[in-house]
Amino acid sequence: MRPQPKEEYAIVLDFLPGGKPLSKIYIPIAQVLGEDYFTLLEVVPRRGVSLNPGDRVYIGSEKRDHIHHIVGKIRYDELTQNAKLELENVIEKLVSQNEKKFVDFFNNARPLTTRLHQLELLPGIGKKHMWKIIEEREKKPFENFEDLKK
Repeated sequence: MRPQPKEEYAIVLDFLPGGKPLSKIYIPIAQVLGEDYFTLLEVVPRRGVSLNPGDRVYIGSEKRDHIHHIVGKIRYDELTQNAKLELENVIEKLVSQNEKKFVDFFNNARPLTTRLHQLELLPGIGKKHMWKIIEEREKKPFENFEDLKK
């Protein structure tokens, strides 16, 4: 079993200074999205630290300035309504900031089996779109999202 990849930085989706509404424990909680692997997490900030949606915080294994500890992973349905509203904007921002990484996926995607290609795992991409992407990248590798839209 290989080790799970760890997030180093996360973006705050929502901050609950009084803790979760239905919880009997009143510990401040922040719901965050990891920058590298898009992991949804709950974290406890250090005493006296107030966080805002959109803040970038260090959650790696070294000394953390703003975060006391990571509570753990959470599912989408465990997000607050505010966190759900913030999530799309944060993902869009992270993807556009790392455009090369995501465009390279389209340039380097390979077959997983004789019947299934990595590209087919993406929503909305079937055999027809997969072959179109492969044909276009063979002519010239994609350089940005605009190339992919064509």
